Amino acid sequence: MTVILVVDDDPAVAEVVARYLERDGHEVECDPLALTGPPDLLILDMNRLAVGRELRARWPVPVIMLGEAIDLAVDLDADADDYVTKPFSPRELALRVAAVLRRARGSIVPAGTGVLRDADLVVDVGARHVRLGDAEVTLTAREFDLLVYLLRNPRQAFSRTDLLDRVWGWAFGDSSTVTVHVRRLREKIERDPTDPGRIITVWGVGYRYEPRS
Repeated sequence: MTVILVVDDDPAVAEVVARYLERDGHEVECDPLALTGPPDLLILDMNRLAVGRELRARWPVPVIMLGEAIDLAVDLDADADDYVTKPFSPRELALRVAAVLRRARGSIVPAGTGVLRDADLVVDVGARHVRLGDAEVTLTAREFDLLVYLLRNPRQAFSRTDLLDRVWGWAFGDSSTVTVHVRRLREKIERDPTDPGRIITVWGVGYRYEPRS
């Protein structure tokens, strides 16, 4: 059975989340001290980032972050696999949980093998390893899949809805999730994230990848 740890300051939120996830067959725990081993997934409120970092240092498990839209948009250091803005539909959260767990067991984006190159950016798809010049780039699973998808489809403009469908595997969802992941990815691969040269914003549409090589 899948074990999910929910860490939220609001007991009412934690209770509702637990009820929906248990309905889907998951075992849910709201007290980290009660766990005897690593959970399969951590659902973490933005206000508990310190707890989340401590838990992930011990257990490198997938994380879904809960918080206000503006908090999720500006916090690029929260190493989450997904973001859900409050207030949210518990059922939507349950669908996000299912998607993240599928990803943990096997990527939605077909990984394949081989190496993708764009000037000093090198992505070893099979090894899920990224280098920028001489430096290794650490990406979350979702950031990696997003980068691979864009690299494989250069100079094509994708809406946020397109990317939710093709990278996240969702028929619906909050497009701000894509925005946050793009910002995080730019922080890691762009020379100047405020003036990106690779992941370009296409106003009124979404994003496209512009090769530098």
